[in-house]
Amino acid sequence: MSHRKSVFVLLAASALTACTMAPKYERPALPVATTWPTASANGQTASAGDLSWRQVFEDTRLAGTIDLALANSRDLRVAVLNIERARATYRIQRAALLPTVNGALSGTKSETPLGATPFPIGGTGSLEIENYNANVGITAYELDIFGRVRSLKDQALNSYLATEQTARTAQISLIAETANAWLTLAADQDLLTLAKDTLKSREGSLSLAQRQFDVGAASQLNLRTSQTLAETARSDVATYAAQVERDKNALRLLVGAEVPANLLPAGGVIAAQILADLPAGVTSDVLTRRPDVLAAEHALMGANANIGAARAAFFPRISLTGSYGSASADLDGLFKSGTKAWSFTPSITLPIFAGGANKAGLDSAKAGQKIAVATYEKAVQTAFREVADALATQATIGDRLAAQERLAAAAVDTARLTKLRYDRGVDSSLVLLDAQRTQYSAQQGLINARLAWVSNRVTLYKVLGGGAAAK
Repeated sequence: MSHRKSVFVLLAASALTACTMAPKYERPALPVATTWPTASANGQTASAGDLSWRQVFEDTRLAGTIDLALANSRDLRVAVLNIERARATYRIQRAALLPTVNGALSGTKSETPLGATPFPIGGTGSLEIENYNANVGITAYELDIFGRVRSLKDQALNSYLATEQTARTAQISLIAETANAWLTLAADQDLLTLAKDTLKSREGSLSLAQRQFDVGAASQLNLRTSQTLAETARSDVATYAAQVERDKNALRLLVGAEVPANLLPAGGVIAAQILADLPAGVTSDVLTRRPDVLAAEHALMGANANIGAARAAFFPRISLTGSYGSASADLDGLFKSGTKAWSFTPSITLPIFAGGANKAGLDSAKAGQKIAVATYEKAVQTAFREVADALATQATIGDRLAAQERLAAAAVDTARLTKLRYDRGVDSSLVLLDAQRTQYSAQQGLINARLAWVSNRVTLYKVLGGGAAAK
């Protein structure tokens, strides 16, 4: 049998007999309940995880801001580049399954004194020797009979897939954080507008109280009370003005660029359009599709593959080195007939004694697999808790918002009626000021409740898996 046929037979045998010694992978059972704790969420088959972010965040200004963030965020850019690096690492490891074929052309020219040759020749001259080689061959190609290289390839593949899911997690987090920052800015703009309107009204009341005090028609207590309320509103204006600027700075950092004025909130948080109905879906479907859980599962699969590589270390490693080409003492005659040259060097390495290194490697791989199982289960439990918390808020946030709306409406009406009674001399100015203070506080609470309502929708979008990528 020729050397070429021998190489072909060995390569074919490698392809046919190669297997993996990794244990069969089975996804661990989900260590959580089969239904969500919130009763109203049970029985749903659809999930908000099937919706793209554009379907959830319907506001055109908010959507434009998110688009800007996805295009400019440095954090997301790093996550995407990490995918490319992991993909390249996987391709490098996968390439080890195939032999590397190299071509080489070399030439050597030397001069040796006649007396220094292996068989000394008389005389005082020297011997000139020329040697030229051209060959194509493979070097130390491992026949993966016991699946060591294949297991390493599987580990690299799952590392790449885990990195891809980690990038998806970063994208979803960026979308949610941008939405929350944008909505927080809208709410703080509402609070600043309310504070300015309140300050204007209280400054008018303070001027009136001052004139009444000057003519003896009002007590100093009434004057100081009016002054206290006016300065409180003035302080709130300064506080909210600074907060709005901080909100813009936070949004600018998240987006990674200056946010145009036409993308900033307009009309307040109440005008923000976000899909109200975000169903949770079936527990197992939601949790196993979340990118962070998928990343943990790919890490577990990679740890499983590492066991296969560690087990294969106990078995012989067979490698091939061979070349085929031409050799000649003259460069001109390198490719003439009669210059054929070849070599074929199979080798086998038998692990006899390694000081326990192979056993330690297997123990380490098994421990790593157990760690990956625990990490996966913790990721599932964390995901379940986050969804359950968001659903618990969803179940009550509507009641909270409705109550706050009724409270604000009642406070506004109370202040109106009290003002009428004050104008007719029925109620004192202190009663009126107290009613106005209650109205201001109720309106602040209503803005915060509206923010909590829309923020809960953003949280649901995030914890339910973020949905499909928008086209």
